[in-house]
Amino acid sequence: MLNILWMIILIIILFIIILLILGIKVTFEYNKKGSDFKGCLKILVLKKIKIYTINFPDTPSDEKSDSKEKGKNRDYRKMLDLAKPCFRDLLDYVKKILETFKISKIHNHLIFGMDDYADTGKYIGVIWGVCAALNPLHKNLELSAEPRFTGSTLDGYGINEVEIYPLKMIVPTIRLVLKKEVRLLIKGVLDER
Repeated sequence: MLNILWMIILIIILFIIILLILGIKVTFEYNKKGSDFKGCLKILVLKKIKIYTINFPDTPSDEKSDSKEKGKNRDYRKMLDLAKPCFRDLLDYVKKILETFKISKIHNHLIFGMDDYADTGKYIGVIWGVCAALNPLHKNLELSAEPRFTGSTLDGYGINEVEIYPLKMIVPTIRLVLKKEVRLLIKGVLDER
């Protein structure tokens, strides 16, 4: 009986490791038109099986949370002093974590307009320039924009899919946490909470 229990635990652990190796897919779709915003965040395993979905807006706008954050006097200078010695380590960590992400698809379209036609043309030119500079950076990146000359407008829609490989994050995270300066920073941040 005990052997069967150990086999079941081992199968579950192997299944979790396989899921971590194959990665998690995060999809965010949105559509904003005027004051209406609709979106959906999905987390999938094996690139097809949904394990978590949240739709935006999640709660009705009539309900307001009563929880207010109490203003604490936090010593940000102390935290900054703690972060200075480990800045290079944190930067290296962020670079390694970004390598664990794979962009499947980033398609975003912006509809932009201002009350003045000249301002709309000037700013849409800058936006087109930024889109033209960013689009060649990745084959799955598609950013676009269009002007709207019928008044002040900021609308858009998009589909964004990113694959995350959590197993590749474990080793850099352990290396970061093993450094004394980083542990002091974490302790200082937790003390200020």
